[in-house]
Amino acid sequence: MNKFKRRQFLHYSTALAAGSIIGSIPSIAFGSNFPNRKIQAYIPTRAGGGADRNFRAFSGVWSKHLGIKFEPKFYPGASGRVGYETYMDKASDDCHDLIFGNMGPEVLNWVVKKPTFDLNAYKYFIQVDADPGSIFISTKSKMKTVEDVIAEGKKRTLTVATSRLAHPASLGILVLAQKTGMKINLIPLSGGKNTRNGVLTGETDLGVLPSTTVMKRKGLNVIGLFDEKNVLKNKMPNAILVNTEYKLGLPPLPAGARAFGIKTSAIEKHPDRFKKLISSAKKVFSDEAYKKAVVKSKAPLEFISEGYEKECKAYVENITKVGQEYRSLLSG
Repeated sequence: MNKFKRRQFLHYSTALAAGSIIGSIPSIAFGSNFPNRKIQAYIPTRAGGGADRNFRAFSGVWSKHLGIKFEPKFYPGASGRVGYETYMDKASDDCHDLIFGNMGPEVLNWVVKKPTFDLNAYKYFIQVDADPGSIFISTKSKMKTVEDVIAEGKKRTLTVATSRLAHPASLGILVLAQKTGMKINLIPLSGGKNTRNGVLTGETDLGVLPSTTVMKRKGLNVIGLFDEKNVLKNKMPNAILVNTEYKLGLPPLPAGARAFGIKTSAIEKHPDRFKKLISSAKKVFSDEAYKKAVVKSKAPLEFISEGYEKECKAYVENITKVGQEYRSLLSG
């Protein structure tokens, strides 16, 4: 009996010691059962917009590869600040909570006014699209081309609808105005739908938005892109390449560069989980189901842009540099 108790004691002691060691190694203790609850996505805009569309197309397929569903929560307000500050304040750092935003407008927002949190406390790590900024007008407008817009803008101040003041598309039209001498007044109308309606109703003379939000919309005509190429000439036949045509000295300005972000503390605490997020996301881009989801969402496949930490970092650094150069224009 004594020998049995001694063997039993040694068995339990060894098991406890092993459990203690395993529990101290995240990749062993937690990697195998991650994720173990829904992935919660904080989206710093209202439901129904471009970010919502891209999020649902991607997460719907990603959930299949992760084996768990995604739960979006929308936090519109203050040009994205409400969503980011809520995420940084309330989200866990166990890799189950992500933020899904539009890098361009949100990074420019930080250029104009620093957030309440440390910018190094989060990073983007999966980019899903690159939608060029566009200039658009009503088909009823007397102006038909960018040249017409510039000529009219030299006679009077034109009103320009935009979803947010600090936005790559807003930046593009501001630089164009500065280079050509036309006068404009940006009118932030909060969201793509309101911005389109502002132009359709004649409330504003023209508008700027990501091109996907505008092209093929009844009553609207895309006349310019802040990009170096027009990959959808069949859908935007009248769009000239503004950066090149008017020698703006700007890099391509994707106004829709939606991406998933995560707290850096989550990466540091759970590198295994972070790797699983990336490896499973890579499967989405090559999945035919994702292509079908994009087409169903009415977003062009041509604008899908697979990117990870390196690509996201390069975009953020680039748009920050341009934003700092023209900060006074974005500040109104």
